[in-house]
Amino acid sequence: MAKKRIETICVQGGYTPKNGEPRQIPIIQSTTFKYDTSEDMGKLFDLEASGYFYTRLQNPTNDFVAARLTELEGGTAGMLTSSGQAANFFSIFNIAQNGDHVVASSAIYGGTFNLFNVTMRKMGIDFTFVSPDSTEEELDKAFKPNTKALFGETIANPACSVLDIELFAKVAHKHGVPLIIDNTFATPVHCRPIEWGADIVTHSTTKYIDGHGSAVGGAIIDSGKFDWTKYADKYPGLTTPDDSYHGVTYTEKFGLAGAFITKATAQLMRDFGSIQAPQNAYYANLGLESLHVRMARHAENGQKVAEFLNSHEKIAWVRYCGLPNDKYYELGKKYLPNGSCGVLSFAVKGDRKDAEKLMKSLKVAAIETHVADARTCCLHPANATHRQLTDEQLEAAGIPATLIRYSCGLENAQDLIDDLAQALDQI
Repeated sequence: MAKKRIETICVQGGYTPKNGEPRQIPIIQSTTFKYDTSEDMGKLFDLEASGYFYTRLQNPTNDFVAARLTELEGGTAGMLTSSGQAANFFSIFNIAQNGDHVVASSAIYGGTFNLFNVTMRKMGIDFTFVSPDSTEEELDKAFKPNTKALFGETIANPACSVLDIELFAKVAHKHGVPLIIDNTFATPVHCRPIEWGADIVTHSTTKYIDGHGSAVGGAIIDSGKFDWTKYADKYPGLTTPDDSYHGVTYTEKFGLAGAFITKATAQLMRDFGSIQAPQNAYYANLGLESLHVRMARHAENGQKVAEFLNSHEKIAWVRYCGLPNDKYYELGKKYLPNGSCGVLSFAVKGDRKDAEKLMKSLKVAAIETHVADARTCCLHPANATHRQLTDEQLEAAGIPATLIRYSCGLENAQDLIDDLAQALDQI
């Protein structure tokens, strides 16, 4: 049979039950696993055999779901984490340590920005933030001899900028580092960053993958394409013996296809324990089975709402790459040919108080610290997710005080438009 298409992978990828086994991915709600001998368990601890001994590191339910996501993204190995924040942290901390440096787009989720700019700086990892619109020359200037990765988001939250993945990958590889892409908003249904040169992909499965606001989670998928051995001195954690795990050298034992994820599991998940609960993984998998259907509707609603707002006299601007006048329209056509997503950003004419008035007047859309859900929700980032940023940082991230992030759910698009129209009448 030819390679399965994305819709079929959403429904059946990563898990093929054998005769008499459960048709649905089973929930293995167990912290521990029994073995007949200590020698059998010892092989697991030595990474000589595959299997499970403690759910803080791995769980079969999680691995089935991670396998489906890995197949969707076109990677070679994947893992689930307790949240998208944990996924982004692990993706960097797996290859960077005290004294290292990372380059990241400034247009990223506020929580990720704070993770990088504050928390990880306290761990001794330096970050340089660059515009998502940087030229090749501007990106080159941000790199240092100790740079270990380049990070960005396919569709930025909440700036809605579209990253030129191919350009960022070219520059990353020129400097001998991997490109890490957070693909939460696009999902592999609408963009597969690995096909454009990305090396590692992360997700907050809490968003479109779950799709129903039922479970927090994250994921990391490795393309298996970045050659860590070519830059062995830069990535000793992968290319030299790990004293904390019996001297294993991950690239030698697991190859490029498995080294990154195995290290993140055996070392970081072991020590930090940021595992996704098996029940949450089960919910994420239910979401994956309808992801291809839902994303089409989210993008359709997003396009219609963006067009309405774009023509309204009380709206200063709308950011949605499906609009012909949008700055990222051409990049959207390149990387998101089948549609963007349901998330758009817009700014009301006036000031912060006008934005707050509109928010209070909405009746269908709910004010939530959430996005990418079956139900339409909205947020005023300057008062919520990006509250910790200064005005200068807000501007750098493309998030002024009048910006509203609006996430179109699966409702009727005209109902969403009517709700926005009556709210706009109040200001």
